Amino acid sequence: MTRSRIIAAALAVALTGLAGCSAGESVDVDGGSTATGSAGGTLTAAIGGEPDQLDPHRTSAYYSFQVLENVYDTLVEPDADLKMGPALAAKWTTSSDQLTWTFTLREGVRFSDGSPLTAQDVVYSYQRIINEKLNAAYKFATVKTVTAPDPATVVITLTAPTPNLLANLGGFKGVAIVQRSNVESGAIKTRPVGSGPFTVASYTSGDTIKLTRNDAYWGPKPKLDGVTFTFVKDPTVAWQNLRGGEVQWTDNLPPQQVPALKEDDAVTVATTPSTDYWYLALNEARKPYDDVNVRRAVAFALDREAITKAAKFGQATVNQTAIPKGSSWYYDYAPYRHDPDQARQLLGQAGVTGRTMDLMVTSEYPETVTAAQVIAAQLKDVGITVKIRTLDFAQWLDEQGKGNFDAFLLGWLGNIDPDEFYYAQHRTGGTFNFHGYSNPAVDTLLDQARTQTDEGVRRQTYERAAKQIVDDASYIYLYNPDVVQGWSAKVTGYQVRTDRAIRFRDVALNR
Repeated sequence: MTRSRIIAAALAVALTGLAGCSAGESVDVDGGSTATGSAGGTLTAAIGGEPDQLDPHRTSAYYSFQVLENVYDTLVEPDADLKMGPALAAKWTTSSDQLTWTFTLREGVRFSDGSPLTAQDVVYSYQRIINEKLNAAYKFATVKTVTAPDPATVVITLTAPTPNLLANLGGFKGVAIVQRSNVESGAIKTRPVGSGPFTVASYTSGDTIKLTRNDAYWGPKPKLDGVTFTFVKDPTVAWQNLRGGEVQWTDNLPPQQVPALKEDDAVTVATTPSTDYWYLALNEARKPYDDVNVRRAVAFALDREAITKAAKFGQATVNQTAIPKGSSWYYDYAPYRHDPDQARQLLGQAGVTGRTMDLMVTSEYPETVTAAQVIAAQLKDVGITVKIRTLDFAQWLDEQGKGNFDAFLLGWLGNIDPDEFYYAQHRTGGTFNFHGYSNPAVDTLLDQARTQTDEGVRRQTYERAAKQIVDDASYIYLYNPDVVQGWSAKVTGYQVRTDRAIRFRDVALNR
């Protein structure tokens, strides 16, 4: 989960990731403001679990990115409408053939330790991801070279036009610009040095991560003195802590109580449709899940409405594809109905009877535990006995990486471009294709779509890929959840985002 990165009104989100400039155009903005916000105390934020580490290039945990969103910068970044705009890069141009992108960095940007951030740091960060084949390496598949002709200029040359390049370079902090000495010392795992609005002051495992304001920040200085992230697995406890004033912000709220919580004048509770999706994956490296009929049988056995109601209590929308209905990229395709008879027939054709399935979930995401209980009951009806294995998230990630599972439940958070919904998860050998799916036709479609500059053709290509992925039951998609967050009446300047990026740089805490 990247991100990945987990507003009161429903938004129609255009997940293009293409804002910025087209061929031959340039974009420019004013430099970062030097205005200094007044100190505003320390905000305490309760998140649902502990980061596995704080190296943005190596972690894939949303809990890590909740913290890192406030510590690091990317070359460009999405605004509230997911339109890509300037961040470390103040402007950029593209060549007429769309194969050369030239980025001009802001003047005077420094890391939180006071050292200058230059174009060479951008080159180092991207080459680290590419050369070490780290989590975001697939985003650089069309990148031929990354060079720094001078300290303020980064030139990226491509092997093919890449319409989602800006989203790839700034969609989440997994492509953040890091400091080489911080990486080489190993301190990046717990004491990262970034150029963002806050810097990590301390990390106490099992307890808190404390951030302090980065007074070297290139943008408007944060009003808060700092942010303390505390790890609270139980949503009820997180809510009680918010109501009691022990924390001032949380996204770990009990979903069944959200309607009532919205009526509480002491806090603000806001929801909006997200760009996330949650799914069930079956391990195709293990029999009988290598048989498409078995996977399709599971898909027919599931009652998604019941699963979604149990897990999210109305704070989600059932979907059989990844991209949510509010997106311009949404593809309306739902071939599976809740049909136990069809499931039994397909299992019979595959010669599967009396099967026991290991289903891996994580306590850090309680909705996976709840959903698994409903799924277990539904699969029992077609002759599959589910053994739910509940792990902490670090163990879960380790087991996933080893392929030690029959099935798992999880979600992908903070997606922007269609490539992020499908490529790394479903292309043969993809970075996050832990379930071992492989279809050459899908590979071809995904390769074509990520370099297709005609948006209409690109849309059709992704729809064909999505249809095949769903027909093959590579992922068995369940629902698109809402973003649900709550904060104290003392908090001002906070904005809920559809991509779940937790940004505290504009927040003040009235004491």
